[in-house]
Amino acid sequence: MATNLEFIKSASGTSVSSLSVTDCFSADYDVYYVTSTKMDITNTDEYIGFRYIDSSGVDSTSNYDYAHLNLNAYSSFGEGRATNLTRGVVGLIGNTPTTSLAGLSFYVFNPYQSSSYTFGLYQGASFSSSGFQGMKVISVHTVAEIISGIYLFPLGGSFDNITVNVYGVK
Repeated sequence: MATNLEFIKSASGTSVSSLSVTDCFSADYDVYYVTSTKMDITNTDEYIGFRYIDSSGVDSTSNYDYAHLNLNAYSSFGEGRATNLTRGVVGLIGNTPTTSLAGLSFYVFNPYQSSSYTFGLYQGASFSSSGFQGMKVISVHTVAEIISGIYLFPLGGSFDNITVNVYGVK
């Protein structure tokens, strides 16, 4: 994979239930790299969900499939998968009691191609109430359409702080 990143957009929020990063995908790139090194939540041990933004707004229909691997330092690894969900998952964040996500990064493939599904490859690390953990996720948005942005939210609680950066991959 190419390693040249071109900065596109940054978005951040404080005490918000979600964060929309709009108009960050275009026909200029086939692959995007999204990263967050600052993400704190009010709830403990929550998954971070996402939805794509298309021409109609945030897509909350049953168009998301994913598989994940939990890489726990404190117990055996775990895995799971789901289909036809109303959201995808990009990682698990712990809050013990004031720790934050150690890091989250993901690649988004073909979001602006109307003839292709949008795929994602996600990885992150955090501290949970049980200890350190990592997570890897693969996903597919099962509609061939133009995706222009991404919407992130914790499945419980809200973000105390969140900063997300989007890069095009050359």
